[in-house]
Amino acid sequence: MAITMTDKAAQHVAKFLTRRGKGVGLRLGVRTTGCSGLAYKLEYVDALEPEDQVFESHGVRIVVDPKSLVYIDGTELDFAREGLNEGFKFNNPNVKDECGCGESFRV
Repeated sequence: MAITMTDKAAQHVAKFLTRRGKGVGLRLGVRTTGCSGLAYKLEYVDALEPEDQVFESHGVRIVVDPKSLVYIDGTELDFAREGLNEGFKFNNPNVKDECGCGESFRV
C-alpha cells in the first residue's frame, strides 16, 4: 500500500506548510458526494491520529485514514498549472468511472 506525490506536488505542499508555520503533512481522503459517489478531500494535518497511515514522498508526509486508503491505494498526487487554472490532480489506478464535471469518481 502506498500513496505518492510528484516532486511538483511535494514542492507546492511544502511551500504552503512553511507559510502556515505549522503542520506535519497533508491529509488525503475521500468523502461520499457527487454523481459518481466519491470525491477527494485534502487538508493540512497538525496532529496524527493513532489509526492514520503515513506515507512520505519527496520529503512530505501524506496522511490517510484507513477507510479512505481502500479507495485511493496506489494514487499519485500531482500539481498542475493549465493556463490560469492550477490544482491537484489525482492519478488513482482504482477509478472505474468519473462524472462529467470531474468532481466525483467511482471505484
